[in-house]
Amino acid sequence: MQKKASRNKTIDLSPKEINAYARRSLKLGFKASLDYVLDSTIHQDTLKTLDYLPDNSVDLIIADPPYNLTKVFGNSVFKERDFNDYKKWLDGWLKKLPRILKETGSVYICSDWRTSITIPEIAGKYFILQNRISWEREKGRGAKDNWKNCLEDIWFFTKSKDYTFNLDAVKIMRPVIAPYRDNTGAPKDWCEENGRRYRLTYPSNIWTDISIPFWSMPENTPHPTQKPEKLIAKLILASSNPGDVVFDPFLGSGTTSVVAKKLGRHYIGIEKEKEYVAYAERRLELAEANPSIQGFENGVFKSRISEM
Repeated sequence: MQKKASRNKTIDLSPKEINAYARRSLKLGFKASLDYVLDSTIHQDTLKTLDYLPDNSVDLIIADPPYNLTKVFGNSVFKERDFNDYKKWLDGWLKKLPRILKETGSVYICSDWRTSITIPEIAGKYFILQNRISWEREKGRGAKDNWKNCLEDIWFFTKSKDYTFNLDAVKIMRPVIAPYRDNTGAPKDWCEENGRRYRLTYPSNIWTDISIPFWSMPENTPHPTQKPEKLIAKLILASSNPGDVVFDPFLGSGTTSVVAKKLGRHYIGIEKEKEYVAYAERRLELAEANPSIQGFENGVFKSRISEM
């Protein structure tokens, strides 16, 4: 393995390590109990595995399915499809989620600008649409004959009108432009820390404070579409409580499970690529020694990462 630069913190695994970590995962061929699958990575195809998960067992689902682009994931290739075929593929796994989700549960589904319009159409058949989050994905090259693509969406659904939303857990720290004070001279609706004036504000559905994992971040892996831990932390904190069960049907290199563990939730993840299963298991192991999440400190979300 080639020696990395001193500031390169990307997680690397040798073929031997991939085999060893992948052996920690589960394979299902039967309807499993919650105790059997809790806090585990399931190494299988999602469409074949969803039927084996227990009824009404999950509090929150975070799904980051392949977008309708031709892309290599480990040893597999997801090929771009006819738009109607892609919608049929979405429906194939989305229709299986209501059975697994509790009545008070929530669902978040990631998409890019091309696939975004399909999500409310298909998922709306099974869940109640609550909102659309748009976040700035600053990483990526520009296009010579089009606008650079820096936007992704996350669609927020619930199974019923009775659902969890922890507003105070996801308020954002923002600089104070006009530091007003009351009659006593005390700060009015703002705080001061280490010479910095800030206030905690309500989160909107436009997020510009997210940094995509890259080589100097310790959460970075070789996965081509890895989501940032900070992004997933917002969803988990808002829509689940400590001890709840968070499920990701397209786990990738494990971000959802890792963040759930760091935030005191249980997790279940399905991933069909052996390499990414191994990275997920390695990251879960690392989370035991280091439960920190970049950009989230002392219960507060900070602005975009500026230093590594």
